[in-house]
Amino acid sequence: FEDMSYWKQAQVGYQELVNAIIRPPRADYDDAHLGPKQFYFGKEKFQRTDFELRNERGMRFVCSHWEPMNRRAAELPCVIYMHGNSSARVEAVPQLSLCLALGATMFAFDFSGSGRSDGEYVSLGFFEREDLKVVVDFLRASERVSTIALWGRSMGAATALLHGDRDPSIAAMILDSPFADLTMLAEEMVDKGRESGLTVPGFVVSIAIRWIRSSVQKQAGFNINDLSPIAHADQCFIPALFVAGEGDDFIKHHHSQQIHEKYAGDKNLVIVEGDHNSPRPRFLFDSVTIFLQTYLQIPPDWSLPDADPYNNGYPPWQSGMHGFMGSSVARLDDVQMRMAGLDASFDDLNLGMTAERQHETQQALYNMLGAGGRVGNSPPADGPPGPEWACVMCTFINNGSSSACMACGTPKSQSAAAGDGGGAREGGGAGGGGDGG
Repeated sequence: FEDMSYWKQAQVGYQELVNAIIRPPRADYDDAHLGPKQFYFGKEKFQRTDFELRNERGMRFVCSHWEPMNRRAAELPCVIYMHGNSSARVEAVPQLSLCLALGATMFAFDFSGSGRSDGEYVSLGFFEREDLKVVVDFLRASERVSTIALWGRSMGAATALLHGDRDPSIAAMILDSPFADLTMLAEEMVDKGRESGLTVPGFVVSIAIRWIRSSVQKQAGFNINDLSPIAHADQCFIPALFVAGEGDDFIKHHHSQQIHEKYAGDKNLVIVEGDHNSPRPRFLFDSVTIFLQTYLQIPPDWSLPDADPYNNGYPPWQSGMHGFMGSSVARLDDVQMRMAGLDASFDDLNLGMTAERQHETQQALYNMLGAGGRVGNSPPADGPPGPEWACVMCTFINNGSSSACMACGTPKSQSAAAGDGGGAREGGGAGGGGDGG
């Protein structure tokens, strides 16, 4: 009974960890979180256009483009903002004041598998880069955009790095808290667990990562070994501003430092106070303003003279001489916000990898590894176990001595029959092949 409960804990942790990678909680938001369709910032009037695009997999993803109504030129610079995991395009709103104050436009979208877009799974950048390519191609064809910059946070920053080496036409990238390599990130979580008393051999970690790789490949169609933004860094020459939180305990700032060291293009690294999900300070917005103005080649006289790019963290429609739709106020008060239908608070959205979600991911890993070396790794009394086999129902990779799936209970015979005898996996070494089942 003890072993059963031990394995049950590992099985639950295994599925939770797979879900944390490919099916984290979706961000749920209302149109009100995106702000009004038209608003004033300073003395200029802006509009937001919402629409849908489709990626090469046929999935619909939702988009928003914020632009001035009185354009200084037919083609304007554009900043494409890309959100992190468990987030959505509303994450772009705190950065919107900066981009509009500069004289640029901003484009944001929900990655496939996130927010309101189609797709069952996310891929932490692997397929998201194809969504980004569709956006870039769309903007190029629109003849309304000149230079393009990418601004990504966490998964969005990883996506920018995975795309950047194949698109040198991008003018600049702001990369906030990218992970260098997903496997390395998982190993660091294990090290953190060891510091808290988790005892697990290195070979068990390798086996666990191989199990996860197999399930992710089968369910979501990508190999987690390909999620290595640092592998693209020495082939990318786009000017880049790296950002990391000094107190980030999830993707530690050395990930950004390592990518920065290997990066081939013009580069700078800024370490800021805060953690993975913290609002960024004013001095960073000042640095980003200079960076974007330089590399997007925005004329200085395009900047809004009476608009604060930082705006104290407020959206642009909550500041300026005219306020909402021309009313003469310094900032929208609570009554005006409710009348405008814009009183939705970002605090209730729970966007991104919050501290709670970070803890849940780490706990799932610990639960899985807590049993990973205990059952099935020692040869049984009657000889060594047979080859590992993948469950036909849930894709869990089982040790050869198991007669039923340790995750869902499906008999081994069903998997063998479904694979016509091919359900077993030969060569069970940590570096061996067999990402499928």
